[in-house]
Amino acid sequence: MDNIFVNLDASIIASTTVPLMFAAWGAGWWIAQRQIRAGSKPPMSKFDDASLALLGLLLGFTFSMAIVKHDQRRLMVVADSNAIGDFYTCATLLKEPVRTRLQTVIRDYAQLRLDLARPGAGSSRLERELPRMQSMQGQMTALVAQALQEGTPIAVSLTNTLNGVTSNHAARLAAIRDRLPPSIIVLLFVSAMVSAMLVGREQGASGAVEIVGTASFIVMVSLAIYVTLDLNQPERGLITVSLEPFEHLLASMAR
Repeated sequence: MDNIFVNLDASIIASTTVPLMFAAWGAGWWIAQRQIRAGSKPPMSKFDDASLALLGLLLGFTFSMAIVKHDQRRLMVVADSNAIGDFYTCATLLKEPVRTRLQTVIRDYAQLRLDLARPGAGSSRLERELPRMQSMQGQMTALVAQALQEGTPIAVSLTNTLNGVTSNHAARLAAIRDRLPPSIIVLLFVSAMVSAMLVGREQGASGAVEIVGTASFIVMVSLAIYVTLDLNQPERGLITVSLEPFEHLLASMAR
């Protein structure tokens, strides 16, 4: 089920929510009208208000979780870029031919990280390119080991910055994979459908149809769900993580 919410675009899910909520509202209206025709008026209760309050709580809760995960991804991009930049700076202080070879690998590594983070790259491509990134890290480790054998005076700084690159890679990968639990998303959809049905039942019992208010409520809920799911899909959508730190880093490497 996790793959459904990750792979299916947020706009498609939100667009599907609108007719489903209208259908649930219509079902509630039909149930109330059927009870009235049967001679028993639906009882008035506080369940309608409680369901709307629960829906608002779930929307706020899931949105808060999604925005926190989005901010974490943004911070990981900055940390990853800084770690690669520090490692590249240390590489410029090495002797030839290790310096040029290490700089080339670092530039290719940074370019690959940028390409995989661009909108539209997709999580599947990231998973396919993981062995290539690990291979590049292995090349960097081998070149650092060669520099250490040659007696470089910046051995400590070089080793620490290499460790920073590998550790930030793992942290950023974990941040990318950190998504909203599918059970919470399912609960959000169920709550939206139930709330729409209870609203329809209440209107059906009173005999007053509020089309504008109902439509506005359904559209607002669908938009809130869209924004929440869009934050949960960092590789595409309207809300993406800025890649400006990596773009500036690559520009500085090209000088």
